[in-house]
Amino acid sequence: MEISPDLVTKITEKIMPEVTAWQNRPLEAVYPFVFMDAIHYKVREDHRYVTKAAYVVLGIAMDGRKDILGVWIGEHESSKFWLNVLNDLKSRGVMDVYLFCTDGLCGMMEAIRAVYPQSRLQRCIVHQIRSSTRFVSWKDVKQVAADLKKIYTSVTLDEAEENLLRFSEKWRKQYPSCVKSWEENWEVLSTFYEYPPEVRKIIYTTNIIEGLNRQFRQITKNKPSFTNDDSLRRMLYLASRRITKRWRTRCQNWDLVLSQLEIMFSNRAAG
Repeated sequence: MEISPDLVTKITEKIMPEVTAWQNRPLEAVYPFVFMDAIHYKVREDHRYVTKAAYVVLGIAMDGRKDILGVWIGEHESSKFWLNVLNDLKSRGVMDVYLFCTDGLCGMMEAIRAVYPQSRLQRCIVHQIRSSTRFVSWKDVKQVAADLKKIYTSVTLDEAEENLLRFSEKWRKQYPSCVKSWEENWEVLSTFYEYPPEVRKIIYTTNIIEGLNRQFRQITKNKPSFTNDDSLRRMLYLASRRITKRWRTRCQNWDLVLSQLEIMFSNRAAG
């Protein structure tokens, strides 16, 4: 049986109310951790194809289980864009987030301060390593990476800052942009030192949401482009529904993590 593209479109358009309801559904009052990342697609707009980003927001709730909180489609990230996303989360019932974990998304810090002023931000260490070593000569990459590892595997903040100082003194002359990147972003790269080891494992990298994006790419790999934003939304919604059905387990050592969080954030809203 052959099905025309028009019929496929008509069938999939029927789920748009479901997509809208999912994107606007009420959320939990408190999420200890919220991860944000972008995945890029080609979308048709004004008779041409442009690259747009689907910004995916994944939360870990107080019960230790993951959930996709929403997907926002946009061309350019900015503090105004992220302000809209965070206000959307707040209007859906999210009153507090302990910590946001992101890949240095543009304008994110300003938006968080405006909507969730008590929340902290942790920039993904893995992304930072990749971006800061892009222009390091291939012959030095291994040594630079080894010296960087001494920084982010330090046990305490003081030890990490000492290792950062040594790194800066060693490589500043040869790779000033690499050193500058770590120094300028240190405030949001070093947040995880405030937390115990069990929590650090969850937050120092955005691997948890990158794994989700890999699953999105696997599902959408045979569709190189989309006719409009809604077409992309429908596909990602259906993919999200399929992926989250398999999410039944809690984060590793969650009872221990939760007991630590309850002490550290005892002055904040209870979940």
